[in-house]
Amino acid sequence: MTGFYYNMTRTYQNIALEQVIVTSPSFRANPFPTFKYWRHNRPVVPVKVFGQRAWLVTRYDSVVTTLTDERFVKNRRNATDGKKNPPQMWLPGFVKPLERNMLDSDDPDHARLRSLVHQAFTPRLIAQMETRIHRLAHELIDKAIAKGEMDLIRDFALPIPMVVISEMLGVAEQDRAAFHRWSNVMVSVTKPIDGIFAIPSLYQLVKFLRRLLSEHRLNPQDDLTSALLQASSEGSKLSEDEVVGMAALLLTAGHETTVNLIGNSVLALLAHPAELERLRTKPELMKSAIEELVRYTSPVLFATERYTREDITIAGTTIPACELVFAVLGSANHDESIFENPETLILDRQNNKHVGFGSGMHYCLGAPLARLESSIAFQVLFERLPNLRLAINPESLRWNSSLIMRGASSIPVKF
Repeated sequence: MTGFYYNMTRTYQNIALEQVIVTSPSFRANPFPTFKYWRHNRPVVPVKVFGQRAWLVTRYDSVVTTLTDERFVKNRRNATDGKKNPPQMWLPGFVKPLERNMLDSDDPDHARLRSLVHQAFTPRLIAQMETRIHRLAHELIDKAIAKGEMDLIRDFALPIPMVVISEMLGVAEQDRAAFHRWSNVMVSVTKPIDGIFAIPSLYQLVKFLRRLLSEHRLNPQDDLTSALLQASSEGSKLSEDEVVGMAALLLTAGHETTVNLIGNSVLALLAHPAELERLRTKPELMKSAIEELVRYTSPVLFATERYTREDITIAGTTIPACELVFAVLGSANHDESIFENPETLILDRQNNKHVGFGSGMHYCLGAPLARLESSIAFQVLFERLPNLRLAINPESLRWNSSLIMRGASSIPVKF
């Protein structure tokens, strides 16, 4: 949720910074040539974020190390060396519960939270959604055909995961549009002023979630919110703030990733008609195709922030203790030392050990749901609309400015 500003003519604490704005729409449209340059010439890139120094890690092996080595921590308070603390943005007290989730925690807190959430976010719960996703995808295509036009994001890629996660959490239909607006604010903060403007939306989100919990506590439902409230492990339960934090995380991660995966993948397949035709005629390719599309399009471009617990040397560069680090998943997924012909879309690619859903203990809990939603979306979309094509020039697409996510904000299509 941060904007990166590089400047080769300036230095920050005696470290030269490069001139690129990685949240700019032009960069988001195709960041992979820049990533390749960095992998070969400056694999650990120093940057300036919110007035402090941060580091981008770009090579596959280094990214995996950053995601799995316990010296890189998620909770900035655990990075202190007793002499200094990592700089942090001020947040009003009512926003604090949003930080009480497993994504921003280290062990033992992370293990406890993930164990409790696992009890609620079960494979059975995900499998139960399969029929619902099929029906929803067909309903959305019916509406598009009736209208004679479609924006792939607004009318298809967004409603599928938004409706699914909302129904799983027990969010009423009339509240879902607001839910999406709040989520979009959370992932679109790219500079300090955005954080200030986001405060009213975050307040509304926390207020809504507290009301949702209160309603489910009085009248438990067969949904994820009630399951989170009821989850316990060895006498431990999630506190209300932790349930608020986890619900907010599931809301955001539960649909933002899939929106971009569906949108980016359709763009990639339309640009590679031979591979699209293979997918149409060989449905058995779907499983490997999903993994390749995650790798190739990298809907999650950057992993969320880490902090160095101590001085760490990685790819020949020493990152001091208490520093902010971002693992560049999109760069690792195109690392030619790991993937043969990484810039080529190969739907039956073998040994595809991408890091599109992360790695280590913070591996994406919702990855199975994202895979299920995407596979059904592709099956229905390309079966019902065999003549699907872009309605505008690809260069005219508008890309979002989120740091973590990568995707087009609108994809007009014809059929």
